[in-house]
Amino acid sequence: MKTLQSTLLLLLFVPLIEPAPPTQQDSRIIYDYGTDNFEESVFSQDYEDKYLDGKNIKEKETVKIPNEKSLQLQNDETITPLPPKKENDANLRRLDFTGNLIEDIEDGTFSKLSLLEELSLAENQLLKLPVLPPKLTLFNAKYNKIKSRGIKANAFKKLNNLTFLYLDHNALESVPLNLPESLRVIHLQFNNIASITDDTFCKANDTSYIRDRIEEIRLEGNPVILGKHPNSFICLKRLPIGSYS
Repeated sequence: MKTLQSTLLLLLFVPLIEPAPPTQQDSRIIYDYGTDNFEESVFSQDYEDKYLDGKNIKEKETVKIPNEKSLQLQNDETITPLPPKKENDANLRRLDFTGNLIEDIEDGTFSKLSLLEELSLAENQLLKLPVLPPKLTLFNAKYNKIKSRGIKANAFKKLNNLTFLYLDHNALESVPLNLPESLRVIHLQFNNIASITDDTFCKANDTSYIRDRIEEIRLEGNPVILGKHPNSFICLKRLPIGSYS
C-alpha cells in the first residue's frame, strides 16, 4: 500500500510541475515520466510536421539547381573548369593549293592552322612566301616566281619539324637563310642561285659540326659552280646534286 500510495501522490503532483525544456540527451527520460497521451501527441505532431504539411514537404524536397554564377563561387577543388575552346581553330593536317593562279597570300592566312603538317602552294604565281604554320613537316612551293627578297630571313628558322622543302623552279638568287636542322630533303634546282657560302649549309666557325640528317640537296640548273665552294659541304654526308665545273 505504501508503494502504491506514494505512486499515486507522485502522479497527482507531476501535472503541477512545469517540465523544463527537453534537451537532446534527456528527451527519453521525460517521455518515461510523462503519460502515454503526451508521448503520442508529440509523435503525432512531429509526424504532421514532417509528412502531412504539404508546404513543408515542398520546401524540404525542392532541389535548387545552381546557376552559372553560383558555380563560379564554389571551391575550385570541387569543380574543375573545362579548358577554354579556341574559336576558329582548325584541325587540318594537309592543304593542297597546287595548280591555281594565286599571286599573293597574306601573312595571317595560316595563323589559325596550328596543327597543319603539309602545305603545297606549287604551280602558282607567287612572288613571296607568307608566314608558315609552326608544325609543318612538308612545304612545297615549286614552280612559282618567288625571288630571294620574297622570303624573310627567319621564314624557316622556327620550323623545327620541317623535313621536306621544295622551292625548285623559282627565281631565287640565293639559298634561303636559317634552314632548320630537321631538314632531310632540300630541292632548289632551276633557280638563279649564283653562289653559296660556308654558312649556307654548314658552320664556318665550327669544323666539327656534322649535319647528318640531310639526305638530298639538289642545285642543278643554277649558275653556281659547286666545285668552287668545297668548304660549303664539309658538314654533309652527301654532296649536293649540281654542277662542279
